[in-house]
Amino acid sequence: MRVLGIDFGARRLGLAVSEGDVALPVGHLERRDLARDLDALAELARERGVEQLVVGLPVHLDGRRGPEAEAAERFAGRLGARLGLPVHLVDERWTSAEARRVVAPRERRRRRGAVDAAAATLILRTWLESRGAAESAGGGA
Repeated sequence: MRVLGIDFGARRLGLAVSEGDVALPVGHLERRDLARDLDALAELARERGVEQLVVGLPVHLDGRRGPEAEAAERFAGRLGARLGLPVHLVDERWTSAEARRVVAPRERRRRRGAVDAAAATLILRTWLESRGAAESAGGGA
């Protein structure tokens, strides 16, 4: 099953796609407006044969949800409705910091997109691993 992972941000969307149980970065999307963003993601999902969506939920370290989390939830709802696919929200605490640590230093602008794609990959990997753990424990998907 192919899954599209998204690191939701105000300026960019980091993107990753699963190949089996492996999450791979596929780049980023510079945000324009909601309609164009949804159209671009719908095209990517169609091209890649995506069946489910995973969107990072930016919560505070103590678990509180702020305006960014509310925006991500609204976006996830609109995306799922537009694509007609199930959407899963994943706590993304630490993913951006980990992505910045992993991505080799590059020219500043290119590095930002690479960090967003790496963060999407970590978000998707987290979801894939949690799903695998649930299946191993007999919880199903």
